[in-house]
Amino acid sequence: MAIATVVAVAILAGHTTSAQLAAASEPSEALASLKTVAVPEPPNLGEFVKNKPAAIALGKALFWDLQVGSNGMQSCATCHFHAGVDSRDKNQLSPGLLRVNASGEANPDITFNAGKGPNSVLQPGDYPFHKLADPNNRLSQVLADTNDITGSQGVSLTKFIDIVPGSAVDRVQVVPDSVFNVQGTNVRQVTERNTPSTINAVFNFRNFWDGRAQNEFNGVNPFGSRDPGAYVLKAPTKQSPLQQVKISLKNSALASQAVGPPLNSVEQSATGRVFADVGQKFDSIKVKKLPRETGKKLRVLAPLGQQLVHPEDSVLGTLSRWPGPGLKNKSYEKMVEDAFHRQWWDSKQIIKVDSQGTRSFKQPQGALATDEFTLMDYNFSLFFGLAIQLYESTLISDDSPFDRFMEGNSNALTVQQKQGKNLFEGKAGCINCHTGAEFTGASVNHVEDERVDHLTLVNGGEAVYDNGFNNIGVRPTWEDLGVGGKDPFGHPLSESRLAQQGLFTSLLNATPNDTVGADEHIAAEGAFKTPGLRNVELTGPYFHNGGQLTLRQVVDFYNRGGDFAENNIDNLDADIHSLGLSEEEKTSLVAFLVSLTDERVRYQRAPFDHPQLFVTNGHPGDQNAVTNDGTGQATTTLLELPAVGAKGTNTPQPHFLGVPPERATTTITPSSTTPSLENPLKGSITDEDCPSGSKPKFVSGGYMCVTK
Repeated sequence: MAIATVVAVAILAGHTTSAQLAAASEPSEALASLKTVAVPEPPNLGEFVKNKPAAIALGKALFWDLQVGSNGMQSCATCHFHAGVDSRDKNQLSPGLLRVNASGEANPDITFNAGKGPNSVLQPGDYPFHKLADPNNRLSQVLADTNDITGSQGVSLTKFIDIVPGSAVDRVQVVPDSVFNVQGTNVRQVTERNTPSTINAVFNFRNFWDGRAQNEFNGVNPFGSRDPGAYVLKAPTKQSPLQQVKISLKNSALASQAVGPPLNSVEQSATGRVFADVGQKFDSIKVKKLPRETGKKLRVLAPLGQQLVHPEDSVLGTLSRWPGPGLKNKSYEKMVEDAFHRQWWDSKQIIKVDSQGTRSFKQPQGALATDEFTLMDYNFSLFFGLAIQLYESTLISDDSPFDRFMEGNSNALTVQQKQGKNLFEGKAGCINCHTGAEFTGASVNHVEDERVDHLTLVNGGEAVYDNGFNNIGVRPTWEDLGVGGKDPFGHPLSESRLAQQGLFTSLLNATPNDTVGADEHIAAEGAFKTPGLRNVELTGPYFHNGGQLTLRQVVDFYNRGGDFAENNIDNLDADIHSLGLSEEEKTSLVAFLVSLTDERVRYQRAPFDHPQLFVTNGHPGDQNAVTNDGTGQATTTLLELPAVGAKGTNTPQPHFLGVPPERATTTITPSSTTPSLENPLKGSITDEDCPSGSKPKFVSGGYMCVTK
């Protein structure tokens, strides 16, 4: 089953990306089994969803479907395929594009670290990104430092022209990329932050590192009531005039998050903008037509039409066309109809949207023009967001050794892990931020009644902060403002700052739990959402910049009191200070963190099973040379993630770059060459596995189809 003409395909051995640690001074909640926590759900979900299992099936198909991206080979799962994160190791670096100057104005750094660049391969010796002569002393000699980011590769820079009826590939125009190129040939862009995990993300009150995916879903984009122009359309009956309505679904940060990447010109979509606005995170939200275009494209395509679905898939197995690709007797149109109430998709009217975004309603007259949409097309962002939220709400890892220990099995943890648990709750102070059964202070349970809170800073001052967001000195504050940044409408992302400005109620559709004085200091700049720690063993590299390779490196970071405490002193959380942990204590703490891994995640067992996926992993060549495919873009390397059924696999998910979590910085040495892998495909691949007119050429770890 060929999905591209010239690609390289390799069996995915796996690595990983994301899951991070932080700190706070908020009184902690006791650790507990995750089975004790109810899954958050919008109270008015029934106004939209009529069949939850059907919506979950739709969400799983959409999440894994490569056809969602403009290039027909980019899905949500492309950046969340390994324990909910991204394990790729080639073309995964981004320079400091979110840097600002002292006035808070964009000042992107477009220069990569010496020796690395677009399409380079990550090596264990690259980490940590801030190397010290003594890992226990942040004031010791700095051996190396970079503000590069381990992100996730998305799409090459292109301008969206139109969809092509019946095709997964949009019509686009290649735009020369001044940052992500090798010798003038565009390579895939890389996100400006490390990829957080989708597993257990349903428990987050807000999503994304900077919290821009609001708890309230507006049916259109990530920004909830912040966007005054976010409307969906409703048809009380098929014959009645369409109504423009504002909607609000609370406890829906996952839906808000889900509708971001399909519009993002780095992650999944072509865009109408050029790279002159590099570093502006929210550029794609201005391209209002894309949700409708995505719906219009997918409505006529076979769900997962390029991918195999295992016949024992826990959600989609009964629909599988195995051994053929896709789902049987299903279209996305039918899946939406099965899942959602008809007033959101059934109307005889069509919607015409002109080049200025002005809407008009009319009766259909023949085939739809490119600027005309059905009600289902128009409201597709509503279906996309809620369906993916409901699917991701099933991705809950609540059966780790830690959970079993908290449920009464005293033998579930080793003696060393129990020692680590005591350190986590005591001397190390991790629980101050990674609190409760969710192991994060950014959870719905922890935040919903106390969104704005006060804390003590390292410098002894008092400040107001967004509960669950902290500056812990990972990088200098001005390299990335985090929740201290602004939304696309010019308002602070920080809810504390909105309360101070009197905008909390109007922009968040809620009442602040506390008043914030005009002269009170807001600790928002350089603060990021505290991630949960479950499965953290599998989700490196760590922090928002992906700058730490192993859990031991993370523990070293906290033990020395962060890396940039002095730089960030005006906003640094008071829990960031030297801990004085012994080497034995560090090892015990890492062992406890490993106990948070659910074996179902490690072996991809239900609900963590999935359809087949092809993920891009850079481009044939290296950072010095790539092959132009004739359009100004580099040819692409693909990795195959085979379809997995409910019983999972016998092969565990590996650690990022194959390095175990307990490995300390001092034992890691740089490698000057890419590791050589035995080719797993030699002897099983023939000319028939390549497109007509080409033949296989075996390379390290896979093969390429080249012209005869």
